[in-house]
Amino acid sequence: MDLVPALEEPLKQPLKSVLGPATAKVMAEHLGLHTVGDLLHHYPRRYEERGQLTHLADLPMDEHVTVVAQVADARLHSFASAKAPRGKGQRLEVTITDGSGRLQLVFFGNGVHKPHKELLPGTRAMFAGKVSVFNRRLQLAHPAYELLRGDGEEAVETWAGALIPLYPATAKLESWKIGKAVQTVLPSAQEALDPLPPALREGRGLLPLPEALLKIHRPHTKADVADARARLKWDEAFVLQIALARRRYADSQLSAVPRTPKPDGLLSAFDDRLPFTLTEGQRKVSREIFDDLATEHPMHRLLQGEVGSGKTMVALRAMLAVVDAGGQAVMLAPTEVLAQQHHRSVTEMMGELASWGLWREAPPQKGGGGRREGGMLGGAEHATKVVLLTGSMGAAARRRALLDLATGEAGIVIGTHALIEDKVQFHDLGLVVVDEQHRFGVEQRDALRGKGKQPPHLLVMTATPIPRTVAMTVFGDLETSVLDQLPAGRSPIASHVVPAADKPHFLARAWERVREEVEGGHQAYVVCPRIGDDIDEAADPKKSGKKSPEDEAEKRPPLAVLDVADQLGGGPLKGLVVEVLHGRMHPDDKDAVMRRFTAGETDVLVATTVIEVGVNVPNATAMVIMDADRFGVSQLHQLRGRVGRGSAPGLCLLVTEMPEASPARQRLNAVASTLDGFELSRIDLEQRREGDVLGQAQSGARSSLRVLAVIEDEEVIAEARQEAAAVVAADPELTGLPGLRTALDALVDEEREQYLEKG
Repeated sequence: MDLVPALEEPLKQPLKSVLGPATAKVMAEHLGLHTVGDLLHHYPRRYEERGQLTHLADLPMDEHVTVVAQVADARLHSFASAKAPRGKGQRLEVTITDGSGRLQLVFFGNGVHKPHKELLPGTRAMFAGKVSVFNRRLQLAHPAYELLRGDGEEAVETWAGALIPLYPATAKLESWKIGKAVQTVLPSAQEALDPLPPALREGRGLLPLPEALLKIHRPHTKADVADARARLKWDEAFVLQIALARRRYADSQLSAVPRTPKPDGLLSAFDDRLPFTLTEGQRKVSREIFDDLATEHPMHRLLQGEVGSGKTMVALRAMLAVVDAGGQAVMLAPTEVLAQQHHRSVTEMMGELASWGLWREAPPQKGGGGRREGGMLGGAEHATKVVLLTGSMGAAARRRALLDLATGEAGIVIGTHALIEDKVQFHDLGLVVVDEQHRFGVEQRDALRGKGKQPPHLLVMTATPIPRTVAMTVFGDLETSVLDQLPAGRSPIASHVVPAADKPHFLARAWERVREEVEGGHQAYVVCPRIGDDIDEAADPKKSGKKSPEDEAEKRPPLAVLDVADQLGGGPLKGLVVEVLHGRMHPDDKDAVMRRFTAGETDVLVATTVIEVGVNVPNATAMVIMDADRFGVSQLHQLRGRVGRGSAPGLCLLVTEMPEASPARQRLNAVASTLDGFELSRIDLEQRREGDVLGQAQSGARSSLRVLAVIEDEEVIAEARQEAAAVVAADPELTGLPGLRTALDALVDEEREQYLEKG
């Protein structure tokens, strides 16, 4: 939040730099810090107390760390090498300790002289470097260091107070150098313009911003840090919620066509033919949606719920209501497999009410308004066309589909990103349903909404259960509905971890269980992390990028669909019908594979995560996830939701070679221990950095969280949302709050107003 001109002063300038030009350059290139304000908002990651030493036992491998410790021992060794063949090479080994753990530092060549003089036993210092392993011992090679003598004018000035701030740093710029740079610009904090309205700040007993910045960077006590963090958390939560509240306010000023279903129309006909009763949750959420659709302002609603909770049914009823009212409804899916699956399931649920085959067989008949199929061959009185539109369709089929969209013959349209293209035009677009919101950016959903003559209503669905505060932070411009009740007849899913390396006979038993399920008349999925064809990047170590420590430990690429399918078909599952499905197959081939699996012609489907969402085959009761440690917690929960969708119980086996004590195994144990997607989502988010929750900040935007933690700070986020709504309702343009306006401009750049773009 670059707040005033003094804080907007560049750290590096052609004639006069605030800092040394080299330091300013590194800050810009490696830390994204360009102005005085940027640097003041680069907060310490943690603090060390004078006289208290750092824990060395839990240092992360291959990461740049800063530790405060005491020298226990220092020894200079001579050795022979290619550069010093006569034994004149020198190596300084320094052991540092925190009283409970030890860490070795090593210096070579000419670099040994200065540390040999300074790093004497008993000396306390800060050390920074990259953690590596040599001879099974952790070490820092050639670390930078700063002595902590606690006396001398410079030390007292730089490290005033009892706490030593340790900053997020890089190999190019150590924590203490960042600290010194902060001290240089800290006087500018007095000129920081406060974004919080005075009444809010005073009413909640929060520090003024200049005082908070001073205490976060130069605290004397832990209470100083707590007070500063409490204030700065409010800044982040409040400015973020102001941005979302303004978006909600702007949307509320738009006009939309009310869409009210007819008492005896398509929706009633659909409900009458349902072979089951809707859950109370589905009825409640449908009422919320229908109330929104009946208003003269566009609906903006997030529908989230457990895997298998019936979101597609709720969305379909909303689409039918809009078609009833003479409009068109479109569902946007992230992949062709999912679009085809939605098209299949929607037409199956609608039965004779969906005259979906006609656009393929005969020229479309002109007409307006979404449900002109009554009385046509294959259609019931209230039938409407359900059209599929994807990027890989043939030219003729695509032309017919586009014509059906433009004339209004197609009441319901299901498709992929192809729906967003300029050439796609609708007769009267009334509702946009976006499936799997986290796969689409805000701009993409807005591009589709822009195809209506007036803004259409918007329903966003996500199958990933999101904790309340995350939903408020990431989807704060949407009202939220939650489906947390499974439909009647859904079966429980038993989940077990299969430790293939520790107990290979467990894996053999897993394939026996798959055979038993098939012999019992059911089907199974086997999921692998990659495809395994010649152009699969994961198979090429040069292309696969940086590997995680666990990947390095395994020394092998993730298991692949094509390889596993061959091994199973010729081994443990010999004699069963095994097919493969992955994203690089031709769309027609993918569709054919899914049709055969849905029809029960295939016993085992070996697939990538293309089956993660939306795929609905009630007869599939077992799933084996290979290299399950390569998937995220929420993704595993999604995958698991593909089984147990019928009357027979489901089984999910998580196969891994990770050792029992590893974090990966702990994640898998968590997935196996609960079917509560909301709880698993919390675990998943707690293991990720906060910046990932909001998505990447665009150029010039500063949306990543620095002190606010969405899981821990639920109350702050909830209260900030209420305060923000009140402020925006009273002053939408924030004319009376210049500090807030400036902070908002810093958070949300003008070019990319929709800054919460999700990957």
